Amino acid sequence: MSHMVDLVIFGGTGDLSTRKLLPALFQLQRHQLTDRLHRIIATGRSAMDTDTFRSLAHENLHKFLPEGTWDENVWDTFRERLFYCKVDSGIPADYQSLSKLLDAGEAPARLYYLATLPSIYGGICEQLHDAGLANEHSRVVLEKPLGHDLESCRNINEQVARVFEEEATFRIDHYLGKETVQNLIAVRFGNPLFSPQWRNTFIDNVQITVAEDIGVEGRGGYYAKTGALRDMVQNHVLQVLSIVAMEPPASLRPTDIRDEKMKVLRALVPMTPANVKDNTVRGRYAAGAVNGQAVTGFLEEAEYKDADTTETFVALRATINNWRWAGVPFYLRTGKRLSRRYSEIVIEYKQLPFSLFANDPNELTNKLVIRLQPEESISLHTLNKKPGLTRGLRLQPVELNLTDESQNKGDRYDAYERLLLDAINGDQTLFMRRDEVETAWRWTDSIIESWEENGTPIKNYNSGTMGPNAATALMAVDGRNWYE
Repeated sequence: MSHMVDLVIFGGTGDLSTRKLLPALFQLQRHQLTDRLHRIIATGRSAMDTDTFRSLAHENLHKFLPEGTWDENVWDTFRERLFYCKVDSGIPADYQSLSKLLDAGEAPARLYYLATLPSIYGGICEQLHDAGLANEHSRVVLEKPLGHDLESCRNINEQVARVFEEEATFRIDHYLGKETVQNLIAVRFGNPLFSPQWRNTFIDNVQITVAEDIGVEGRGGYYAKTGALRDMVQNHVLQVLSIVAMEPPASLRPTDIRDEKMKVLRALVPMTPANVKDNTVRGRYAAGAVNGQAVTGFLEEAEYKDADTTETFVALRATINNWRWAGVPFYLRTGKRLSRRYSEIVIEYKQLPFSLFANDPNELTNKLVIRLQPEESISLHTLNKKPGLTRGLRLQPVELNLTDESQNKGDRYDAYERLLLDAINGDQTLFMRRDEVETAWRWTDSIIESWEENGTPIKNYNSGTMGPNAATALMAVDGRNWYE
């Protein structure tokens, strides 16, 4: 589809648009990657004209662009692409104004980015349809979270599907836009060193950690109804897991990659009231100190109702029932107000059956550590001889860095830049298909239902630690430790 595209951002004055989308679009223009993009039309409920919106965008870009990336010449062109249209999502007349503005341009293709509450996605799509704004050249981008459980997710998908074909629906997960997540596909399927050993014969366990050092930061009302499992595991963590565990795809086409991710999600063993106690830990942050600052606990923070049933931390032992991964536990954990902010995947290899070396630090197994944030890197942890004239051969751990260092210097791109570019170009590889999202919900629902049936308690942990002690015990029972 090589048409010029008008990008319409619903919620164009909101937090996501201000902090992420407009800076990402500015950067794409700076790198001269926006030749297919005609105009950017932001919509919002407040009445303002385009010039006012352009001034607002100018101010916000200065605030949210990475240091040293502002360029006055780029802004001069970018500014002319920005337009504003007042649209209250439930008012048909507002869509007529949008229609006039769109018809005034010469771009036949439209990309509607819904940066709003997911509960109104269906309504917006219906209004777009009724106003004649959705045609065969239109696409829609949906932000997470898609629903609150499988049923609400299905309802949203149904409503959207009445207007947009699956091929025109882009469900975004910004983790899939990260360079290292895409690099994982290259490392796995481009190297005979790793490919044959990516299985239960050689791998002992896999750990995926998404740790945040912030609290709920003004999203209290939303978070109290959501919790860590729904907020992070159902989407980011399971998407990363499916790329780590998938079989080699038939090709790099979007359908083939997404077919293999789907098989992994289907092979996840559901939790039951009988096994959920041994395989999951729920936590909630109490007061403590993060980065030297004293902070209050989750329940002490304002505006919470029924927050005592919400977990801010979850650790899980997941099992994938297939030939490649039988017997390999996947340990997943995510939480807020932990000791530091980082996301990583650790592939831990099996130990040798016995050691030839005295003082062998055998607990220092070979590991492939894939860091997703704050900096992105891949490193292989191995053992070699300690240099020197000591008697006998002594081992020491060494780290082989497999990262192209240029990616952490200078101009790193944000995940939203990659994903917006792909959506403008109609490439669905890094977006989630409907069946993937629904299957991920089915699995997380099995955990939530088992927790409810069992009355699984939420254990407190001090802010600034790595979660409740029970999370350490979850692995210690298996004779393993979290990689720190």
